[in-house]
Amino acid sequence: MPTHTPFMQNIEQLPETLPIFPLANAVVLPGGLLPLNIFEPRYLNMTQDAMETHHLIGMIQPRDDSNEPDLFQVGCAGRITRYQETYDGRLEIVLTGLIRFRVMEELSTTRGYRLIKPEWSDYIPDLNEVVEPDEQDKSEFNTALRSYLDNNKLEADWSMIEKLNSEQLTNSLVGLLPLSDTDKQMLIETDTLAHRLRAFTAILEGDNQLPNVQH
Repeated sequence: MPTHTPFMQNIEQLPETLPIFPLANAVVLPGGLLPLNIFEPRYLNMTQDAMETHHLIGMIQPRDDSNEPDLFQVGCAGRITRYQETYDGRLEIVLTGLIRFRVMEELSTTRGYRLIKPEWSDYIPDLNEVVEPDEQDKSEFNTALRSYLDNNKLEADWSMIEKLNSEQLTNSLVGLLPLSDTDKQMLIETDTLAHRLRAFTAILEGDNQLPNVQH
């Protein structure tokens, strides 16, 4: 999985403070990839500061759409694994999900972005090798996914889907499907991949129509 590269932090290297990026409908999970287009000055500062230190940014869901929104308490730290400056002043980056965190305390900062003290201990297993769910769970998920896509008249490349393992598939779909914020947060907080796959199956089976995505 992507988190087992020589550049990724181990337990001892996880930082005591973490910049966070509250962004609706942008979810990264351990092992997943999230491309981001950075252009706001405060988030340009955040990205450049992360590049100069531990390369980590905490993605977390906002509870509302205000400028300084309340936050859900659990997010996922991603390591900047691709970084490109553009001629018009943007940064194009890709985060690779590393480990989830719980917000323990929000800290003051003069750089415009929000900074927290993260609690990592509940999610140390994210750094370990992933155990693939059993065949029954995978079969039930695929059945629910086919039904969900058919009911909502959504097309999918099943030849590509069938090449993905369960972790790659769930990481991709949690960002692509129009799930509610509450459903996405449940999937973020679910402890293991097997449990996440079962929870995802239940969400798909319960959604016969496109859900209203909250902002």
